[in-house]
Amino acid sequence: MLSDSMEDYLKAIYILQSETAGAVSTSDLATYLSVKPPTATSMIKKLADHGLVEHEPYHGVQLTKTGEPIALEVIRHHRLLERYLADHLEYDWSEVHEEADRLEHHISDQFAERLTELLGEPTTDPHGDPIPGPELSVPDIDQSRRLIEHAVGDRVLVTRVSDQDKETLSYLTKIGIRPGIQATITEIAPFGMITLQLNNHTESVSVPKEVARSIRVRPVDE
Repeated sequence: MLSDSMEDYLKAIYILQSETAGAVSTSDLATYLSVKPPTATSMIKKLADHGLVEHEPYHGVQLTKTGEPIALEVIRHHRLLERYLADHLEYDWSEVHEEADRLEHHISDQFAERLTELLGEPTTDPHGDPIPGPELSVPDIDQSRRLIEHAVGDRVLVTRVSDQDKETLSYLTKIGIRPGIQATITEIAPFGMITLQLNNHTESVSVPKEVARSIRVRPVDE
């Protein structure tokens, strides 16, 4: 039986691996989990002792074939709970991450299957992140890029938004940006804001570049 903390680390390593397509540095893992690097190092050693991760000093940490399905199961529970909280209990998308964090370790696979049926077998959570299936396969989602990587004139569809920062999600709600929204990039300031014309708004909206890093989009065909 793994502790909640151990499962949290496995989940974080999987998510960071997905973003980097490689080993995860101890410092990045510590930042993601809001812990000090020595704390992360200690937990990594413990996970390695259980055969759940492979760790090479100065080269990062990766999940093993034993650790990955555990991480995916926790992620599946987490994202199903987020979808349920948003769709059936009227939680704002800025609130569901913390609530799901509290519950994800304490639901059974049977409960997760009941949630799946109730929700109509969703493939994404409220932030656009894919929900692993019952066999822990991850849905094939579009190859999106960060908004900041696009240019003026690009027409894009918002597909995913990072759920790590509650204040950022609340801000994006106010200006009307969330998965499913289409927009055209109208201006990129050298050291400041990215301005968008949302398809469902008459006025333009602007987001700081740091916020734009947390928004993933894909091109919209003409």
